This record gives sequence, structure tokens and C-alpha cells, in this order.
Amino acid sequence: MLKIEDVWKNYHQHSVLRGIDLDVAPHEVVCLIGASGSGKSTLLRCVNLLETVDDGAIYLDGVDITEVGADPDEVRRRIGMVFQSYNLFPHMTVLENITLAPRKVHRVATREADEQARELLDRFGLSDKAGEYPDRLSGGQQQRVAVVRAMATQPRLLLLDEITSALDPALVTEVLSVIRELKETGMTMILATHEMGFARDIADSVCFLDGGVLVERGTPEQIFSAPEHPRTREFLHRVLDSRRMG
Repeated sequence: MLKIEDVWKNYHQHSVLRGIDLDVAPHEVVCLIGASGSGKSTLLRCVNLLETVDDGAIYLDGVDITEVGADPDEVRRRIGMVFQSYNLFPHMTVLENITLAPRKVHRVATREADEQARELLDRFGLSDKAGEYPDRLSGGQQQRVAVVRAMATQPRLLLLDEITSALDPALVTEVLSVIRELKETGMTMILATHEMGFARDIADSVCFLDGGVLVERGTPEQIFSAPEHPRTREFLHRVLDSRRMG
């Protein structure tokens, strides 16, 4: 479904992504792990065309979406993205937040958009929040609404950028349960995450990024139990040590 081919991204002569190659098959869940600044978020933003690539190409369903003249809005109709900061519109109710893109971008009739939104809210345990405003919700509820909003456009691919990092630990579980539910329905996803246990549990493959380089890719079992690259081993050792100390 997605092919990332030798992608480079530079900021002020500093290479943030260095020749990234990554294939994602339909229904596959890929987790990106690595320290802050390793390039995980930038890679997701490049896929969603929020950032332009400086070299290389990204293909969605066989079409080069990074070529000159590609329509970013058309691409984003097929890709959903959820950010760590929710990005809900505070002056709109939950229902209005969810139905905005289907109505304005996809030209779905208001009644149909409302029905689809309410079905999604019910599916993810938020049916009683349709008329609430974001500031009346907990962080976990807001993030779940953000996921529902991304799903309302029926995307081919869902990108999730550190969606639990702004949450209290007690709220993380409820958000991760939504992602687990999406995996069970066959949603194709790429997640940047610091939740190593969750990555091990949900991913079909795990990619370790370091300094803008995709150092190693493998199954969760291989990456977390027997990583091949010394930099992968060093990162995981450091993360696990900090968790034990905490």
C-alpha cells in the first residue's frame, strides 16, 4: 500500500531523514521507535505531505504522491493522521469536530455524516459525548475523539504520532485499547511511539530509527528480544533501564 523510497529531509543543511526505505502492506501495523529527534514524527509528516521531501519518493497505492504537482488535499483524503496534541476545534462539539471533514472535504450529506460519526462514537465508548465540547473531556477522551475524527473519513492509511505522550499514565490504556480495536478490523497503521510494551504487543513489524536513519526493522520478537544492530540494543537497554529506575 505504501512505499517509501530513499527519502531525505533536510532542515537548514541538517539531514533529519537520511535515505529512508520502508514498505507497508495492506492491514499491516508498523511501529516506529527511537529517541526524540530520531526522525519518527518527520517521517509521518512527510507521508501526509505536511513536510516536503528533499529527495526520494513516497508511493501510495502505486502512485507517487511526492511528485511535483501532486495535490496534497487529494492525498490527505486517503490518509488519516492523529497528533499527540489532539488538535480538536475547541469551539465545536465532538460531533461537529468529527463530521467537519466528511461534510466539507468529502461532500457527505450532513445526516449521513452524523449517523456515521455516532456509530464510531458508540463503537469506541463515546456515544454520550457527542454534544460535549473538548474542554469538558479528559485527555484520554479527547485523544479517542481525535482517532474517531481521523477514522470518519474512512482512510486507507492511519498515521499516529506519539498519541499517548501527552496523557497521564492512567489514561494511556483507554487510548491504546482504541488502537488495538482498529488493528482487529484490519486498519493499516504506522505509529510513532515511546510505548515499548504496546509496540511489542500490537505491531506486525517494528522499525528503529536513530539520527534519521532506519537502522533496523524486524518482528517485535526479533527487535525486542534479539536486536541485531548495536545501536538498537543500546537504545532498548537505555529505555528499559529508565523504566526500571522510574
